[in-house]
Amino acid sequence: MEESAAETGGTATEPVTGTVPVAEEEEEDDNDDDLAGRFLRLEREQSALLQALPPFGEPVSHVYHPLDYAWEPHCDFVRRYCRTPKRVLFLGMNPGPFGMAQTGVPFGEVWHVREWLQVVGGVKKPPSEHPKRPVLGLTCRRAERSELAPHRAAPRPT
Repeated sequence: MEESAAETGGTATEPVTGTVPVAEEEEEDDNDDDLAGRFLRLEREQSALLQALPPFGEPVSHVYHPLDYAWEPHCDFVRRYCRTPKRVLFLGMNPGPFGMAQTGVPFGEVWHVREWLQVVGGVKKPPSEHPKRPVLGLTCRRAERSELAPHRAAPRPT
């Protein structure tokens, strides 16, 4: 039986106040011997270095860190699609307020992440949320402008 985003914790909940701690059971799942585990460990290390940078000043008023508040769906994505080495090229990542900012998945417009990639997980609220860019997690109904083309059926990545 398939679960809806609400049943799997896909809605945004309470704010995150710092970096997301790794739960004991998650630590076991992030086996550093497998590719996904090594990748997630490196991401946590890089995210900690990013958090240590001085804060932005004016005119920047809000900075979102999706790997902190959307860690669960991000981990689900990595564990599903980062199992074997792949040759990939990322061109100009644009996380956008209705993409990775909602899902924790790079290039991850919400509908595609939830329905096409079938990623699940809870998304928390960022500590400082812009009133015009709320984090709703996998229940967000808005799409990135670049993703407004009709949804096309395509094979899922392997």
